[in-house]
Amino acid sequence: MVQVGYAFAVVMLGTTMPTPMYTLYAAELGFSISTSTAIFAIYAAGVVAALILFGRWSDALGRRPLLMAGLAFSAASSLVFLTAGPVWQLLLGRALSGLSAGIFTGTATAMIVEAAPATWKTRAHVVAGVANIGGLGIGPTLSGVLVQYGPWPLRCVFAVHLVMVGLAVPAIRNADETIAAQPRARLTVQRFSIPPEARQAFIRAAPAAFAGFCVIGLFASVVPTFLNQSLHVHNKAVAGLLVSLTFAASAAAQALTRTLPVPNAMILGCAALIISAALVGAALSAQSVLILIAAAVIAGVGQGTSFSKGLGAVVEAAPPSQRGEIASSYFVVAYFAISVPVLGVGLAAQHWNLSHIGIVFGAILGAVATVSLLGTVRAATSDPGPASAPTSPAVVPQSSSEQH
Repeated sequence: MVQVGYAFAVVMLGTTMPTPMYTLYAAELGFSISTSTAIFAIYAAGVVAALILFGRWSDALGRRPLLMAGLAFSAASSLVFLTAGPVWQLLLGRALSGLSAGIFTGTATAMIVEAAPATWKTRAHVVAGVANIGGLGIGPTLSGVLVQYGPWPLRCVFAVHLVMVGLAVPAIRNADETIAAQPRARLTVQRFSIPPEARQAFIRAAPAAFAGFCVIGLFASVVPTFLNQSLHVHNKAVAGLLVSLTFAASAAAQALTRTLPVPNAMILGCAALIISAALVGAALSAQSVLILIAAAVIAGVGQGTSFSKGLGAVVEAAPPSQRGEIASSYFVVAYFAISVPVLGVGLAAQHWNLSHIGIVFGAILGAVATVSLLGTVRAATSDPGPASAPTSPAVVPQSSSEQH
């Protein structure tokens, strides 16, 4: 379990390492923020591709072969960035990183839960969540520190990551396989569907997931540029730490709200997203780093609370045989939210200044979160059924291919 957790964290760390570096790439290669957001968004496309193509494969081939493939994609991504020159290499590196994350999250989560001793069964999903969110959060800080204070600003962190991936290879190779391979099983793509029993839960939860991942995409892709151009903060370590705060707050919120009833947690999460959206606009209007830090923390709380509880609600509402499919559909909404709005910010940057874009984006984000909040309040007052009972974070079946 420990070996898999280490490898999980290393792969997820690799997906967020480029975050503080986009402004440096833009300066060196001469591209605009629209290209930076496209480079970021291609990662989400890689994750969705992995969800669709490989979501069910580890059930047939075994967990370890898929995890080794995920490590290979992660290493390939760092190699591409280590030697990156033209923009197409940056796009390729992010796509490979997305494939590694899409493969690894579902498979590693399943393997950690399966490998946990009996006394740890109820806590295994927490271990997986810490490895996942912890890796995502460490990546920007590690990268920012090495970029700001280490040698070879655009290369050093990827060399370090390759060493970490190299250590993860024997860790996975020596880990005990947790399922029996089915060599004659048919390898199929992941289906996405929303069964009628879960449709209302999905409709209520999806806007919150969309808003939460919009803000994650905003902080992971565009906020470092806001810091650099609008707030005149050029220290890459500060940019990395700010993004890491969002992930840390998300992880803490998921742990602290574990026993809250779903409607209460969803209301709390949506309210936090609305507040964070307002604070983003305020930070850019007042040119205040402190307000932006507060926005990052509150955004993480909102995203972590609403997303995890929304996932638990839709999975619980679905028939057991279709839980993987509805969870995958939920994650597609989330990763669509990461990429499409961020691309919109990049396109808008060709016509407006960054401060105005951030304010408009925050307003749209707040509106989406408000829709979800009103829907949750209405559902809680009109139907205090099973969804209002306290729930623990759902352990999604392997075919969901994600656990965030």
